[in-house]
Amino acid sequence: MAATKVDGYAGKILRVDLSNEQLSEETLDETTLRKYIGGTGIGAKYLYDEVPPGVEWSDPENRLMLTSGPLGGTRIMGSGTFSVVTKGPLTNGAAATQSNGFFGAYLKFAGYDGIVVQGAARRPLYLYIHDGSAELKDASHLIGKDTWETPEAICQVLGKTERELSVASIGPAGEKLVKYASIFVDKGHTASHNGVGAVMGSKNLKAIAVARGRRRPSLKDSQRLSAIANEFFNNIVNDPVASQGVYRWGTLTGVVRGASPGATGFLPVKNYTTSIFEIEPDKLEKFGGPYIRSRFQPKPKPCWACRMHHCHIITITEGPYTGFVGEEPEYECFASWGPVIGQTDAAAAIVISNEVDRLGMDCNEAGWLIGLVMECYEKGILTKKDTDGLEMTWGNVEAVRAMLRKIAYRQGFGDVLAEGVMRAAQRIGGDAPQFAIHTMKGNTPRGHDHRVNWTMLFDTCLSQMSSDEGHSMLRPEDLGLERLSAPFSPEEVAKSNAQTKGAVQFEDTLGTCRFTTRTDLRLLAEALKAATGWEFTTTETMEVGKRIVDLLRAFNMRHGHTAEMDAPSPRYGSAPVDGPAKGVTIMPDWEKMRGIYYAQMGWDKETGKPLPETLARLGLEHVIPDLWGRKP
Repeated sequence: MAATKVDGYAGKILRVDLSNEQLSEETLDETTLRKYIGGTGIGAKYLYDEVPPGVEWSDPENRLMLTSGPLGGTRIMGSGTFSVVTKGPLTNGAAATQSNGFFGAYLKFAGYDGIVVQGAARRPLYLYIHDGSAELKDASHLIGKDTWETPEAICQVLGKTERELSVASIGPAGEKLVKYASIFVDKGHTASHNGVGAVMGSKNLKAIAVARGRRRPSLKDSQRLSAIANEFFNNIVNDPVASQGVYRWGTLTGVVRGASPGATGFLPVKNYTTSIFEIEPDKLEKFGGPYIRSRFQPKPKPCWACRMHHCHIITITEGPYTGFVGEEPEYECFASWGPVIGQTDAAAAIVISNEVDRLGMDCNEAGWLIGLVMECYEKGILTKKDTDGLEMTWGNVEAVRAMLRKIAYRQGFGDVLAEGVMRAAQRIGGDAPQFAIHTMKGNTPRGHDHRVNWTMLFDTCLSQMSSDEGHSMLRPEDLGLERLSAPFSPEEVAKSNAQTKGAVQFEDTLGTCRFTTRTDLRLLAEALKAATGWEFTTTETMEVGKRIVDLLRAFNMRHGHTAEMDAPSPRYGSAPVDGPAKGVTIMPDWEKMRGIYYAQMGWDKETGKPLPETLARLGLEHVIPDLWGRKP
């Protein structure tokens, strides 16, 4: 019997068996689609169903899912977004991360809602999807190429322009299984967290190229969806704060804002050894949007359907890096290669950021790692002999660039650092584990000093996705909640995290970008209705998101995660030694906060396991025997 066609969906999932070099197609019924929607939701379902305990991240039996959603490829700004879900190497648990660009839209136009990759190829391969079909091609000529060279080479072989083909690829770091290798899309966009690029490398899959096809999923009410797309846009440009923020400058304002007088201390400086970024005003100015956009010859490079002034290709026009062409860095990359490593040259930060991208690594993890190495070098835990002759002093740009290449190719001391912050610190020994910034699951935070933002610190450590679960992107009033009255209140922070959990995960099912929708659940639910015809209340959208969180929680616990891992490392949870939050630490209240959160989430207060009644309420009855050893 033919599957029922559901508006908003291409109607097919592509399954790629690399071990046997076989491709097949499958469909999902409407009940499953409505339950998990798409994106991270569908990825989480496949992950839980097909990756049992005992399957490690590099095992051929691990799955790698790349999935769009029902709003993918529509007029909603940034709806080329897609999710990557797998079991990742840093946490030995679930990875759920997103990338923008064109890939999600082109995937839909080629006739697929998602891709499930399994097995491991005997030879380097890349996947080519076009015109409703797919084929595996030899990738031996692509080995060693970086994440800019790879799509260029594939375009040349296939006779396509970069506008006709969207390529998701790994660089040398992914090939060498660096544990924080990422998947890069359309050159500068990245699915960054928990080593998804290493998983792709372990499968001997160099790239996935999707040609822009002519297939368009039917929509229940395309006119209404277009009107909603305009409403999202108007909400941003008519908001004085938003219009002067990401709409105009992308994330370029972060470093300047964080280093300016009166800042809250969110800028991460020298591996959290200080909260004060010592930089001259004229140098600080060069980290800002106005300077970069007026001096560095910006060329807009927007994502699918996007009208924001966010992504650009720039050319450095002054100083020793004159003539360098690369992506305009996001804030987190600027933070990593500026304040985190004690480096004050914006042009150098741009160069390093692009080199890390091209090597195929996550800027956040790499930045925290180099910061750790520099602190250890300063304090004598590491010597020049340990670091292969490189002087890893604060701000030493050329030493950083050399070390990053060593990491990407696992050469010398770089092989130790390729294991990620937590494991590298353990290998270095001495006081290094006390200095390392990470959660006790093994992933690092985003590029902020979360010690002044307890909601983000708590969110990151309690997350099931290998990064924060998006609390910072929410406006509590949109959910009928009040803003925190006391940001350092243990009770308020824990409850707020639980009460807002699920909102961002719902958005991650749709194939849209948070910068363009601002996670407006009312409008997102209306957009989903316009695409599919499904009625969703705000409460129901939150239930979809909580279902994803609880399913990933169950996956992680089956794969060895414990309540003790829901915590920060000593440095991550420490008290700042200076700045606005000097002497303030979350740690005395941590266990109490964790207990409050577990109770609010409907999890066991001691172990953190989702309770049977919680799983049943979320439609996850099949998980109950796995966690509790009994039928629902």
